[in-house]
Formats: sequence, structure tokens, C-alpha cells
Amino acid sequence: MDNKTIAAISTAQGQGGIGIIRISGDNAISIADKVFQSVNNKKLCELKGYSALFGHVVKDGEIIDEAVALVFKGPKSYTGEDVVEISCHGGMYITKEVLRTVFSAGAVPADAGEFTKRAFLNGKIDLTEAEAVIDIISAKSKTAARTALCAKNGALWKRIENLKNSLVSTAAHLSAWADYPEEDIAEVDSDSLAETFNSALSDFHMLLSTYDAGQIIKEGIDTVIAGKPNTGKSTLMNLLAGKDKSIVTDIPGTTRDIIEETVLVKDVVLKLSDTAGIHETGDKVEKIGVDIAKTRLKNCGLVLAVFDGSKALDEDDLKLINELKDAQVIGIINKADLDLKIDIDYIKNNIENVVKISAKDGKGYTELADLIEKTAGTNGFNPSDGILANERQRNAVERAEKALQDAKGALDMGMTFDAVTVSLEEAIENLLELTGERVSEVVVDNVFHNFCVGK
Repeated sequence: MDNKTIAAISTAQGQGGIGIIRISGDNAISIADKVFQSVNNKKLCELKGYSALFGHVVKDGEIIDEAVALVFKGPKSYTGEDVVEISCHGGMYITKEVLRTVFSAGAVPADAGEFTKRAFLNGKIDLTEAEAVIDIISAKSKTAARTALCAKNGALWKRIENLKNSLVSTAAHLSAWADYPEEDIAEVDSDSLAETFNSALSDFHMLLSTYDAGQIIKEGIDTVIAGKPNTGKSTLMNLLAGKDKSIVTDIPGTTRDIIEETVLVKDVVLKLSDTAGIHETGDKVEKIGVDIAKTRLKNCGLVLAVFDGSKALDEDDLKLINELKDAQVIGIINKADLDLKIDIDYIKNNIENVVKISAKDGKGYTELADLIEKTAGTNGFNPSDGILANERQRNAVERAEKALQDAKGALDMGMTFDAVTVSLEEAIENLLELTGERVSEVVVDNVFHNFCVGK
């Protein structure tokens, strides 16, 4: 590992009460002592870990700012190395000037995610815990933050560790029994072996089943509000967004372009699109909007299909219902504050999830929110269970599951235990890659590529 001492601004850049410059490496404390002078003339190198001094950042004899320097000594630090965090006044100029001063004293700029990467390389965290750090930073909801925090605290690692230990123990027994026949080693029992494989395959299946719900919690759902003109789509958009995002009038066809907003409904993030009313039209400009809306319907994860409850279903409504047969849909009977003339039974016979609301006054919002949570599959979601957070993790588990299925297949066909062991060891290798115990430098670099500098 590169033993250079790195530094970066670890707080968001902009005006703020505090700006933090983080320094990590073998020379972190000595470099900080070159630029920081405490008010009592005590040196940072004299401090125990988890201690702080108040003073000034100084460059060429000139005071740049008041600051607090906090010392963490390795291995009991975030990176596992000596770390100093200098807290100065927030602001673009001051924090950058303090950072330049630290560079002039011998530190080098940190790469994106390099502090967390060093924590991984120094054995402070495994790769799934490292990936959880960026998920905590980018969390868009309470559940997303809790899920990422549970992963950072080892929820997924523990789940994988239990699986791995079971398979490693089985592989060790197979190898010992095959390699040392003269020793008093218990004979491998095919039935017990099959039971172990079936149990592990069940665990793999359950783990993979967490991925979709986890992605919805983490990234949200591409959601389209669809319906014919003047059904209240824009009013619904404004209700969900909590503000006037879409123009609302009594004139059909007001919305001609896609209006987008990210909203939070019962801790489910909806990447919401209010589309043009879907209907037959001779207006060229309006037709472009209708065509775009139809394309969005085919590519989104959830459709909120809005119907005017005060009117009977017409041909445009029926065409929309027909287009949504293969989609994930919530049927919304709007204008429930008026006399309902719509054929609700027809809609319920064609759309599984239906709710009545009045988007204008917000009645029925709670029922709609509950239905969105149910449709998203996130109700009953437990962040502490340990879930697969990204495609790299999912792919590693899929490969491990496939290898274990091959091992089970070899066992079922009566092949030699050597053949079974080859596939079993492949499954273990994939789990080791997942946690980072055996992983290529390319994979590690890719994991930290999207981190912010300073973390």
C-alpha cells in the first residue's frame, strides 16, 4: 500500500460553521505540527490518541485561521493509520488555504475514497462495510440510511460469514478425508453433504431476494403518472411533491412535456414523472407529448394510472388500461369528493391495486401511500437483516450460488468428491471476493471510484 501521507477537505465545500481537513498516514502528526500552533505551545506529537488542542493554522509565520486539531493514533483510527483532523472556520477560501498549507508541509492530495480505502486495506472494515459508507452519505430516506448503517456495522458481513464458515468447514472435511485416508477422520456422509448444500442454497436464494427491495429503498422507483387529460394528474403530482410543481387548470392538455420530481412517500423514494394526457389528438405538439408518455409507460417501474371518478370510462381510459396489462400499476380513482360515475368494478378486474382519492383536498393520501409501499415491496422491510446493496455484491452471490448448484449436481450424479470439492471451493472464492478477503486490485479501485474526496 502507498505509504504517502494524504490530506483532503472532508466537509462539504461551501459556506459553513466548520470546515475539516483530514490528514492520514505515517507522517500525519508531524505534518500537522508544522502548520498548527497551539495556544499553550504544546505539540500534537505529545498528545495521546483521541485528544485535541486549540490554536492556529500558520503559514510562513502568518496566522491563517483559528482551529482545533484532533489526533487519532493508529491503529485506533478510521483509516488504521495516524490521523489528524483540523477543524477551521467553514468557507471555500479558508478551508482551501488550510489544505494548501498542509500540502506545503508534505502531505499529498487524497484520491476519491482513499481514506475509506485505507481503512479497508488496513483491515478496519470489509468491502461490504466500505461500500456502505457511500450509501450512508447518499441516503435519500430514513430507511435507506438505516439500511446503509446496518451494513456499515456488519449486517451483510455477518450473514455472508455464516454461509462461508459452513461451506469452508464442509470443504475442509472433504479435503482432509480425501488426502489423509489413513487418519481417523469421519467419513463424508452424502446425505449430510446434500443437506448442507440445500441449506446454503436456500440462504443464497433468500439473500438474492433482498436485492430488488434494497435497490428500491436505496435508489427509488421510476414512477409515471398517466391518464387521459384533465383527470387530475398534475394535482396528484403536486400533492405527492408537497408543492406546486405542475400547472393545474381546467383546460385539458395543459401538460405537454414531462415534469419530473423526486418525492418521498412513506420512506419510498419515487422518481416521479407527470406526463401528457394519453388520448387521441390531432394537435402535433400535444401528440409528441402523448408519444413520449407512452414510451415512459414501457420503461418505468411503477405507473400511477389516474381516472376521473366523476365520469364514465371512455375509449381513452380503456386503451390505457389495456396498455398497462404487463406493468406494475396502482389504479387511482380521482375526484372521489364528487359523485362517482366510473365503473370501479371494471378497473378492479383489470388492475390489482386500486384506491379512491381526492387529489385536490388530499383525501385518500394515506391509503395511496400504504398502497405504494405495498406495491414497492418495502413494507415489513428490516434493514438489520443484511441486504445486497449493489450489483457487484449481487453478482458475487449469483456466481457463488451457481457454483454451489454445480457442486450439488455433481453430488446428485454420484461424481467423485474431488469433483464436488472443485465447485464448492469456487462458491467459497466468490464469497471471499464479496467481502474483499480475496479480491483483485481492479475490483477494489472500482469500488472506491465513486466516493467523494475526503471520505
